[in-house]
Amino acid sequence: MKKYIIPTLAIAAMMVSCNNAAPKMDEQPASNEVSSTGMKIAYVEVDSLMTQYNFAKDYTVTLEKKSNNARNTLTQKGNQLQAAVNNFQQKLNNNGFQSREQAASVQNAIQRQQNDLQQLQARLETELANETAKFNEALRDSLNNFLKAYNKDKKFDIILSKAGDNILFADKKYDITQDIINGLNKRYKPSVKKADDKKDDKKADEKKEDKK
Repeated sequence: MKKYIIPTLAIAAMMVSCNNAAPKMDEQPASNEVSSTGMKIAYVEVDSLMTQYNFAKDYTVTLEKKSNNARNTLTQKGNQLQAAVNNFQQKLNNNGFQSREQAASVQNAIQRQQNDLQQLQARLETELANETAKFNEALRDSLNNFLKAYNKDKKFDIILSKAGDNILFADKKYDITQDIINGLNKRYKPSVKKADDKKDDKKADEKKEDKK
């Protein structure tokens, strides 16, 4: 019997661990040099942005939890389905059903259970995909809005995104990644408490009530 386990959503560069503290903004000022074409160019390392921007880090944790919860739910229900199939097959082999009708009824119940599991998998996959799309859109808006304000003073003609080998070579003097990360983190204010924090608050309130 096939087990229905939801695949982990791949988010490029998000899972890289980030252990180095980011330098202050004034420790790495953006380059003001002009390229040989006469244009003022800069680039941002996408991998570093994804692992050091606090918004991206927080959302990654949220997506990981939702993905793990979905996988655990599907694994549990898949095991229950497999157990039902094994039990049905064993009874069938040992003539454990009183009639063909009884065997057919159990078989139909197993089929419904399998259909329900497939529908659940599809729903959870859609929810995770929608949540990831929501994150990507929010991240893009956050970066674009910041760059508009940032570039009023810096006045770059072009700001490129560098991810993997999409840019074969770039001089580090055009790298404004850390400047952007520091600026984004300075502006970032989490809008809601994390789920774990809410649970801790609820437990604290319950303890207060017990003491009264």
